Amino acid sequence: MQKKALITGITGQDGSYLAELLLAKGYVVHGMVRRSSTFSTERIDHLYLDPHHPDARMFLHYGDMSDGSGLRSIIETVQPDEVYNLAAQSHVRVSFDQPEYTADIDCLGTLRLLEAVRDFKQSTGESIRLYQAGTSEMFGDSEPPQNEQTPFCPQSPYAVSKVASYHFCVNYREAYDMFIANGILFNHESPRRGATFVTRKITRAMTRIKMGLQEKLFLGNLDAKRDWGYAGDHVEAMWLMLQQDKPDDYVVATGATHSVRDLLDEVATLLELDWKRHVEIDPRYYRPTEVDVLLGDASKARTQLGWEPKVDFKGLVAMMVESDLEFAKRLRTLHDAGHSIDGELSADA
Repeated sequence: MQKKALITGITGQDGSYLAELLLAKGYVVHGMVRRSSTFSTERIDHLYLDPHHPDARMFLHYGDMSDGSGLRSIIETVQPDEVYNLAAQSHVRVSFDQPEYTADIDCLGTLRLLEAVRDFKQSTGESIRLYQAGTSEMFGDSEPPQNEQTPFCPQSPYAVSKVASYHFCVNYREAYDMFIANGILFNHESPRRGATFVTRKITRAMTRIKMGLQEKLFLGNLDAKRDWGYAGDHVEAMWLMLQQDKPDDYVVATGATHSVRDLLDEVATLLELDWKRHVEIDPRYYRPTEVDVLLGDASKARTQLGWEPKVDFKGLVAMMVESDLEFAKRLRTLHDAGHSIDGELSADA
């Protein structure tokens, strides 16, 4: 029988790559999306077929991590073999502005989902394998390199919420004999990354500067160092975690760290620009508590899961620049033809 997977956060970067992977492996994929007056399915539109189509294997359900009864209903309806919990308020800087909302969705939302999966097991006797999306931000200012034994030292409401979710998952795994794996993923990027995250913010802005569509890019801390990998590689590790005989927790990372300044250098080299002429520092983008260096040691994932990253830092940056440059060229064509692109440009402010 075909395996069934439920992905919360399917419309996000990771959700879209994971849906592609699972569909390619023959899964029936169900995704949870929040109800909105505007569509937010751009990242998965290429995968979607009308539910009445005979070849349809991806189905969407309205739901929200703040609604425990809704989560139970989706679990009971779908009866998945695997659940991937990717839904979150995942922007670190925003979590300082919306700490209560972040905690409700990222922490209590995970607890609601755990309860829904536990209730399903108790009522049916069927076990669901669950993947919980952790983050390198949980390590905060712990000494690098960071692995599964490194103490958590969260430096943001987002990170604190994810640490609590991690411990909820470990507790439910041990208390109720549930198959739950925590994936502690270091930064992972792609052309589908949200435009407010620093990697994509840089590649979008610099390609538009190259095409003469804007002049300035405003950033915060250029010296922060991160372990940046490719989202398409990282979602494979998620799947591998749920294929093991026993549940466990894994760090997923490339093992290389680069600063925001390094990223600017690489992007500017590809575009033949001098970024120092265009980048200005805006204190609004500083965090109240900063995380200086994140560098992952994924030895356990490499050994036990057989996972290896395929795209390195330079390849990742080139991929993102190529994608955003192509879009910037299209915007330039529209602009030169007399069409207004002000809405598109203001969306990146």
